Amino acid sequence: MLSTDASASPLHSVLVADVGGTSARLATVGTDGVPTDPRIYRNDAFPGFEALIEADLAAREPEVAAAIRGVMLAVAGPADGDHVRLTNRGWSFSKRAIRRRFGWTRFVAMNDFEALAYGVPAFTAADLVTVGGGHADPRAPMLVCGPGTGFGVAGLIRTGGTLRALTGEGGRARLGATNAEEARLVAHLARELGPVVVEHALSGSGLARIHALFAGETLAPEDVIAAARRGEDGALETCRVFLRLFGRIAGDLALTIDARGGVFLAGGVSAALAAFFNDSPFREAFEEHPPHEGRLVATPVSVIVHPTPGLIGCAQVGARLARALAR
Repeated sequence: MLSTDASASPLHSVLVADVGGTSARLATVGTDGVPTDPRIYRNDAFPGFEALIEADLAAREPEVAAAIRGVMLAVAGPADGDHVRLTNRGWSFSKRAIRRRFGWTRFVAMNDFEALAYGVPAFTAADLVTVGGGHADPRAPMLVCGPGTGFGVAGLIRTGGTLRALTGEGGRARLGATNAEEARLVAHLARELGPVVVEHALSGSGLARIHALFAGETLAPEDVIAAARRGEDGALETCRVFLRLFGRIAGDLALTIDARGGVFLAGGVSAALAAFFNDSPFREAFEEHPPHEGRLVATPVSVIVHPTPGLIGCAQVGARLARALAR
């Protein structure tokens, strides 16, 4: 749920920001956990994170900007130290320096997929496209993963009555091959990029690389997807290769954390390809992990199609911060 009414922000509002490699989504949130007045920016328009924040605050009503006392920031990269650097964009900053610069009382930063994982319980059926069957075990871990500018991975586990997100850099894990088609792709990527990692193939740029190799045509990823929607054979084959590889990697990750609570496919590329999953080899490749096929057959998989899913996760964390600031 999103609110576009800026006046609905409680006094102790928190700025929430989901900053990926390509774009950033910002909103304010109060104790209710509902993102208010969401705004989307292209990162290319700004030299760095500080300039992005300055532009966003200037665009909001003065009383709303003045009421912001805390920030919950999700970034596409590790965020556990004071110095934060985006994995797929040359932006970096110091948490302490940014908090002092803007005069915030609290500043929380975490990996974007970690924040997204916290939003999973808030998604409704309208926010998800189901891929195949399965039934979630509510006691088991959940997995969130998917391609965008890079490839993000996070888990969500229940400890007592609390949900806790776990994150890492799964997109930088080495990518291998299980058949001749994948071997051809990995060999091509190795010649082009050196040691091959998951996000070299499973990302927006990876989709374009797969299309160039198998269709012999250089297109931007959004153009590949558009061509597939028009039914063009080369683009449909690219999507088939991409989704089969995606299914295998998602199955690998699901087994790694025992994600019988459900697998949620995130990222802009996943959402753009949502209509193709059920007619693709994704589910077959997801389940094809002997001798554990039965475990994966029972694991439900959904594509997240909410327009700003990262903000939903940021808002869940931001609401806790807002409640702390209101005490």
